Amino acid sequence: MAGSNPTPYYTPTSKHTAATYHSPFLLKRPNLYSLVAVTFLCSAFYFTGLWQNRGSNSVITTSNIVHTTIPCFPSKNTSTNSPTSSKSTQKLDFTTHHSTDDGGAVTPDDSIKIYPPCDIKYSEYTPCEDPERSLKFNRNRLIYRERHCPEKNELLKCRIPAPYGYKNPFKWPISRDLAWYANVPHKELTVEKAVQNWIRYEGDRFRFPGGGTMFPNGADAYIDDIGKLINLNDGSIRTAIDTGCGVASWGAYLLSRNIIAISFAPRDSHEAQVQFALERGVPALIGVIASKRLPYPSRAFDMAHCSRCLIPWGEYDGTYLIEVDRVLRPGGFWILSGPPIRWRKYWKGWARTREDLNAEQNKIEQVAKRLCWKKFVEKDDIAIWQKPYNHVKCTEFRRRVKNPPICPAQDPDKAWYTKIETCLTPLPEVSNEQEVAGGQLEKWPKRLHAIPPRISRGTVNGVTEEDFQKDSQLWKRRVSYYKSVNNQLGQPGQYRNILDMNAFLGGFAANLVDDPVWVMNIAPAEAKVNTLGVIYERGLIGTYQSWCEAMSTYPRTYDLIHADSVFTLYENRCEMEDIMLELDRILRPEGSVIIRDDVDILIKVKRIADGLNWDSQIIDHEDGPLEREKLLFAVKSYWTAPAAQGS
Repeated sequence: MAGSNPTPYYTPTSKHTAATYHSPFLLKRPNLYSLVAVTFLCSAFYFTGLWQNRGSNSVITTSNIVHTTIPCFPSKNTSTNSPTSSKSTQKLDFTTHHSTDDGGAVTPDDSIKIYPPCDIKYSEYTPCEDPERSLKFNRNRLIYRERHCPEKNELLKCRIPAPYGYKNPFKWPISRDLAWYANVPHKELTVEKAVQNWIRYEGDRFRFPGGGTMFPNGADAYIDDIGKLINLNDGSIRTAIDTGCGVASWGAYLLSRNIIAISFAPRDSHEAQVQFALERGVPALIGVIASKRLPYPSRAFDMAHCSRCLIPWGEYDGTYLIEVDRVLRPGGFWILSGPPIRWRKYWKGWARTREDLNAEQNKIEQVAKRLCWKKFVEKDDIAIWQKPYNHVKCTEFRRRVKNPPICPAQDPDKAWYTKIETCLTPLPEVSNEQEVAGGQLEKWPKRLHAIPPRISRGTVNGVTEEDFQKDSQLWKRRVSYYKSVNNQLGQPGQYRNILDMNAFLGGFAANLVDDPVWVMNIAPAEAKVNTLGVIYERGLIGTYQSWCEAMSTYPRTYDLIHADSVFTLYENRCEMEDIMLELDRILRPEGSVIIRDDVDILIKVKRIADGLNWDSQIIDHEDGPLEREKLLFAVKSYWTAPAAQGS
């Protein structure tokens, strides 16, 4: 942790004060014997270090590390809008704490690769959901809307530009209702969904009245209607998923009720709907239910929702509802509004026949019954089903009804490019009908710090209850240290959308839960242990992701990105520069990055950060300068595409 001495504040627009090293070893009265002893010991340690590092090619220069804590201030939007704007003229002064194999010689940093701006046509580029590339794939069941990533030789090696006039988003909670037009310059939805009150264009900004196709009176009133049917206030419902989310007003208004929803929709003709959601400060991803499992573990969500999402729930042997069953917690609810619910009232407005809508609802009812769900309630425009708490009675029912079959032995949490199956995911075994399969969760907020059932039951390989408690304490200390370095992290309003690239047990996010932020926790597909189920049991959200590929999100999604040992994990798996370019794509201008890794790796990372025109410094580990693990704090510079000619 930082010492008691005051430390200089770090701002991208100011010069930095060099840290002075105060040795803990003070010799008050040197004499000949002590000088000889010190000389002998220093020489011995020096040659021992040379011998231990005789095969190393790493060089750690004095311009790479500072050993002081330095709070970060973001720069103002006064920077030039030119994509070729020069880096700040400040001179960063880093102090080394490690010996090198050349006796400490300084190597000039002349190997910086500069990454140029991309063409403005890539301003909203989503590499794995590229509309042009998607046309090459099968349109059946929306397979062409799934992830289809570029080949290695197709990867861009340039920086994605923000549109001209880009401004930092409104601060939460104002951002729930307002977004700058310059940031998402699309008016299509204001026309297409005008009657449904999704979004309105007002001069230089958009306003989100909170309406939706099935809730013209607003999402808040719609959620109140749901709350009259199931309890949304006692903490038993914390995590939710919204399929086909529009601009995510349902998820936006759930947040005030301490319920956090992941909203997803494909990148389709409803241009920028997920981008609008993210600009509002609401958790969202580009996604679609098609031929692959949703990128979430089993038993993740307390509630699933579809409001006229146009997903054919009863078709393909109920495949899509079977997938909802996989990700829904025991006792969880599935909420459906819109076609075919209340078709007797709306069939003319939906331009469909009564027979067609009645048949659709019957199919859904039959699939739900075969999944052992019970119809909880249907009132006015809303129908709700509930998943059983265990499969005791369902097992008896399955002896008579064998479609869908029980899935054979498999990993129900495996969900990265995993083929979707038309079989029922079995719940964990229980000893009686009253027991909750997989373990009873505490109500929110106790759930956040309680031992997750997956850990207490020993189903997470190599993670014990003691490990969980130690990890919780570790991240409490680390986040406190981060806030002492970057004083804006502790200030409400500076950050809203946060990404943790390697979340493990969710300790980083858990220590930010009282701040007005949300964290997308990533469980890397290459990690040895799959811990995403634990993260959801804590009442947090996240997704699977391989950082050898682009994330299913728009450019400029996140205000702050945290990466713990990510580059060590992906060493020799994929190119470091491609991961850094992806960070640059999804980080907003003036957004911040915290990267924690081995010092040799961080020096390479910093060279790339310099080539991306980030302002960055490497600082010491919270336990002091003798730790090989260091931290890189960085701020992405503000720049945009140039103004269009003639504007």
